[in-house]
Amino acid sequence: MPALEVLIPLSVRKLQLACYSAAQIESALGTIFAVDQQLIFDRTYFVVESEGRVVGCGGWSKRAALFGGNRPKEDPGPLLDPRRDSARMRAFFVHPDWARQGIGRSVLMASEQASIDAGFANAELVATLAGEPLYAAFGYSVVERYELSMQTGLTLPVVRMTRRLAAQPRV
Repeated sequence: MPALEVLIPLSVRKLQLACYSAAQIESALGTIFAVDQQLIFDRTYFVVESEGRVVGCGGWSKRAALFGGNRPKEDPGPLLDPRRDSARMRAFFVHPDWARQGIGRSVLMASEQASIDAGFANAELVATLAGEPLYAAFGYSVVERYELSMQTGLTLPVVRMTRRLAAQPRV
């Protein structure tokens, strides 16, 4: 987790700046943009390393929340039913020095395959505006656009997207 706590702010401060203000980014760090411990506990989180350094991460969830962050949870929530629910793709971050080199793609592919292996036929996620093009390239469709309220009074525009996993070819 310490490596992720270094990676996430680096990733967000550089790669999200084209879509969000510095104030929005700082407000979201530690809550919306944070280590998602539940994915780690559930063993559904992937990291990409280069020479011992974490350069990317992301995963999927078999729980109802569309995003997590590092908020303490007494109850992790019920498990989703793969026969009727969509797996949740969550917490994708790439080191700025490694952006646009296929890290996000490879982590998304691994997450989708693990979801399929767990019996899920569909996936759902909440994308940042900067992440939306990656997910769209994978066949995710926009369901809704909305804004997350933050404790500072600011909001963070995001996009809820879905995709049928079993029927789409890989990009």
